[in-house]
Amino acid sequence: MKKEKEIIKDTKKEEKNFSFKAYAWRQFKRNKSAIISFYILCFLILVSITAHFIANDQPLYAKYRGNNYYPAFQTYFNSTKTDSTINPVSGNWERLQFDITNWKQLKLDKVVWALIPYSPKKPDRFNREYASPTSIQYYKNPEGKRVEVPIKYRHHMGTDAIGRDVLSGLIHGTKISLTVGIISMGIAAIIGIILGAIAGFYGDTNLVWSRFRYYLTIFGVVLGFFYAFIARTVVLSEGFSESMSSGLFQFTISLFIWFGIVLVMNLIGKAKMLGFLGRDKKIPVDSIVSRGIEILNSMPRLLLIITISAIMERSMVMLMIIIGLTSWTGIARFTRAEFLKIRELEYLQAAKALGYSSRRIIFKHALPNGLAPVFVSIAFGIASAILIESGLSFLGIGVPDDVVTWGSLLSLGRQQFEAWWLVMYPGLAIFITITVYNLIGEGLRDALDPKLKQ
Repeated sequence: MKKEKEIIKDTKKEEKNFSFKAYAWRQFKRNKSAIISFYILCFLILVSITAHFIANDQPLYAKYRGNNYYPAFQTYFNSTKTDSTINPVSGNWERLQFDITNWKQLKLDKVVWALIPYSPKKPDRFNREYASPTSIQYYKNPEGKRVEVPIKYRHHMGTDAIGRDVLSGLIHGTKISLTVGIISMGIAAIIGIILGAIAGFYGDTNLVWSRFRYYLTIFGVVLGFFYAFIARTVVLSEGFSESMSSGLFQFTISLFIWFGIVLVMNLIGKAKMLGFLGRDKKIPVDSIVSRGIEILNSMPRLLLIITISAIMERSMVMLMIIIGLTSWTGIARFTRAEFLKIRELEYLQAAKALGYSSRRIIFKHALPNGLAPVFVSIAFGIASAILIESGLSFLGIGVPDDVVTWGSLLSLGRQQFEAWWLVMYPGLAIFITITVYNLIGEGLRDALDPKLKQ
């Protein structure tokens, strides 16, 4: 009897202190494939962040003629970093520009190389014409002799036609693929969540605006998108080419500009107008969003992206925007379905009775309880975005030609069928990354489903 009472007491205590977040995490950890995929994803993110220090033809540390240099670290913020040293023989000053100096041919007193001592864009003229990972490779030593390459300087995954290291390209391509997937689905998530939440909460009859406010808000959406993304394309491109953090900062500024313009236009639209523009109009939000989803879903997404990419200027930022603008429909549908169910629950009815604004009810009370299916959709969407980017780069209409990605490496393998390493290694990287995201998405779906509670 005492044991039964203790069990009942512990059960009641657990129910009282129940946390859905803690429960979902426990459920997720029970899924072995999902938790292993999560750790693999963390490793890939770590590789993408530290790619500059893992694969670089500039040393992490070098001592040259008595001076200490940290080329890889010094060029991280300033790619054209320069320094000078005195030649002890001639007494002349020797200028070193870190990004173009051939450090392997300098007689360095001490040196610490990156794990992969090659950069993805710089060719090795001694190992051109598709050097195989298993073939004999050469390099020019500090004495100027062409000798067989030591193991630390080998191209462990081979080279392409002009001698670029494949492994270095894979490592730096991780950053491109993850950035495209996360940023593009970030755009899709923002659009899908907002449109789906508004459509599900208001329906076709619950939102009443004046015609002037309605038309001005639509104009603000178009105007804000133009000034936030189209007019700032160059700034966004330069930000992402400089570093991921700089690119995200510029992207955040663009989002604030967009929403700021929409908000200003909406506030201006509250002004009282006479006549036709002053009449109230029920805004059919649900119908507008649903028809937009149906129209976008009726178009082949890949063909639509290929068409837009062929017309617009090729850039990484534009590619992310295009994928994001064509990938929000699934997120919007999930959010709309959740809000149709949530809006009739007691706590939202109580919030309406207390006089809370619709904005507060949507974003503070309803949205936190309706995001569970959205996370699953985002996880699957990131995998889809990475696959789309790889496909476009493979076709030569994705990111610019000077950017090395997994898809562009696959495209190089198409030109030389005997160079199996240009197909196998990038293809394996794409396969692993997409599988990881899909398994995480399935794990989230099972963990966030209350019906599967154990």
